[in-house]
Formats: sequence, structure tokens, C-alpha cells
Amino acid sequence: MRPSLCCVPLFLLLLLQLAFARPLFPLPSKTKNGEKKPIQTFRPYNIAHRGSNGEIPEETAAAYLRAIEEGADFIETDILASKDGALICFHDVTLDETTDVAERKEFANRRRTYEVEWFNTTGWFVVDFTLEELKTLKVKQRYSFRDQQYNGMFSIITFEEFISIALDAERTVGIYPEIKDPVFINKHVKWADGKKFEDKFVDTLLKYGYKGQYMSENWLKQPLFIQSFAPSSLVHVSKLIDSPKVFLIDDISVRTQDTNQSYWEITSDDYLAYIGKYVVGLGPWKDTIVPASGNFLMPPSDLVARAHAHNLQVHPYTYRNENQFLHFNFHQDPYAEYDFWIKTVGVDGLFTDFTGTLHRYQELTSPHRKDETANSLLLKISQMISAYEGL
Repeated sequence: MRPSLCCVPLFLLLLLQLAFARPLFPLPSKTKNGEKKPIQTFRPYNIAHRGSNGEIPEETAAAYLRAIEEGADFIETDILASKDGALICFHDVTLDETTDVAERKEFANRRRTYEVEWFNTTGWFVVDFTLEELKTLKVKQRYSFRDQQYNGMFSIITFEEFISIALDAERTVGIYPEIKDPVFINKHVKWADGKKFEDKFVDTLLKYGYKGQYMSENWLKQPLFIQSFAPSSLVHVSKLIDSPKVFLIDDISVRTQDTNQSYWEITSDDYLAYIGKYVVGLGPWKDTIVPASGNFLMPPSDLVARAHAHNLQVHPYTYRNENQFLHFNFHQDPYAEYDFWIKTVGVDGLFTDFTGTLHRYQELTSPHRKDETANSLLLKISQMISAYEGL
């Protein structure tokens, strides 16, 4: 039995990947774990946005391993499809921003212009590359003000490799995959069996045992939230899998990519009542909940209160440590931002680029019981029952 890779120091993983230039995660996962420490459900979820991408290039194996090491409850990813139908973890439909594709002469003629979410976009598109070709590309840090030392060290990973990282963790770690740009993917990628992108997405989850409604026994063993900005995709996958889903909401100026609805339409009480039949929560951009002017916060909207009234959770995005992302109200202190959003706004989960920061804040303000396992909880219940029966 091989040890869990989450126990291997990050620097050693870097050396291994560089030395062998092959995936670190054989599929399917071979690790056979006994009892794992359960996922915490008593405080807002720490959602590692594209992994710990404040430190390591996004959506790479190392970024996800680092996020788990730092205490993430869920690791989040974006799912796209290659030209030959393989599902991969990558945020943009173009490869330009976070890979070395522009430096690769053999791909110079692959640059295209396609319509993406109502606008023409030019670049090297994921859908024009096979999985084998995508695997030759090297990932780099998106933002120039973040650590650049890991640029070129990691490759794009598949959806299955991402799942293996979560399943191989020593404790229970949830996954939070997004059905990314399904309209665009379904237009440019065709599968031989006639299935859609969403069908292939769900097939992969079912293959690895993901199923069960929110907080069910199956869900607690393999926690999962399915997310999308496309409401029609969420409705479609609801027919295929009963796992909880989250409807993502963009800036107030952005219309939905599939149904062309405005922000005001999709946040109305009537729409929340409709979409609430298919989802357990909303994932709004945080500035739509609490607007800002001149980098100072304005009074909060009532979106969180109305979502909660419809029994919907709220998981805003994205929390970042850097000063340019922190409103002046927080005095350059990310802990102050988390304190505001958790205690004042009352959100149920947070997408963060800096998993460790959120984890440290929560361990200071609402610490996790280190000794709580499923068996210890059952023992406590048994002792309570025995004491009651002895009266």
C-alpha cells in the first residue's frame, strides 16, 4: 500500500514531478483508508479556490496538496474539456494567462477567435488541444505580484487526478468542481456516445462514488458541491445526481451565460424560489453582497438574508490577502475581513486563495476539536444513552 501523498512534503513533490515528468496520482486511487477524520460542519466552509493559489500556480496538484495541508474543507476546481473529450482542471477557456502556450512554436497556428459568453475572445483555446498536448504545457502563476518561483514546474491535471488527490487525503476532504462554460464546451466538443459535457461530468463523479444529498451518510463520507454559473446545467445535472449544487452569481453587469438573464432577475425572490428546487446554495461575487465605493464598503444588500429565508446557503468568492483586494475598512488585515463576513454578514462558506489564513482565523475564533472522529462521537452518544437507561 502506498502512503497518502498528502503526507509528502511539498518540496519533495516538486522534485518528484520535475524528475519523472509524469502524473503523481495513479488512477483509480489505490489508497485504502480506514476511518478518516470527518469534515467539519459546525462553522463556515473553508473552500480552497483553485487550490492554495495565492502561493502556488492555480489548479495544479501542488496547489491542492498545499490547500489540504493548510486545512481546507473543500478543494475547488473548474472543469473544462479537451478536444478529445477529456475532462481537465483549468479555469479559463483560453490557455494564454496561466500556461506557456504562447512560447510553444509548435502551437503557433492554433490561435483562434471564438464567441465566449456573448463576446468574441482570441487566444489558444483548451478545446483545440488534445489531452496529450495539454499535458505538455507548463502552468504559471496568474498574478505578477505573487510568488513566481513555481512557474513551469507543474502540468495541467485531469478531473480524475483531482478527485484522487481528495480521496487520498488522510482526512475527509470535500471537492467543489464547477461545470465551466458548458454552452461553449458543448458547442466545440462532441462525444462519440452523444452525451453532453454535463453528462460526462456527472459520469466521472458517479464512477468515484460521489452521491447523496447534503449531509447524508454518503455525502459526509465523500463531500461534494457541484457549482455552475449556468442555471440550465444545474437543472440538467439534478436529473442525474442528487448531490448538492450551488448556483454561482457574477457581477451585477454580467448576464447568465446560458439563459441571458440579468443579475436582478436571478436574485429576485421568485427566482430564488425556483432555483431553490435544484440547489442548496448561492455562490455570489462578494461585492454584489456588500458593494464598495472608493474601496470603502457600502451598506450590505439583503441577498444573504433573502437566500437564508429560502433555505439557501451563501458561499461568496473570492477572498485574497493582498492589499489591492482588501477594502480600506479592513486596514490591510485579512483576519478582519473574515471576521466581518462570518460574524456580521453571516455567510456559510468562503472561497479563498489563501486557505491557511482562513483556517488560522477559524482555529482562533471557533477551534476544531482535535479529537472528534466518527467513532469518538458514537462513543459519546453510547455513553449518553447508557447513562439515561441507568436512571
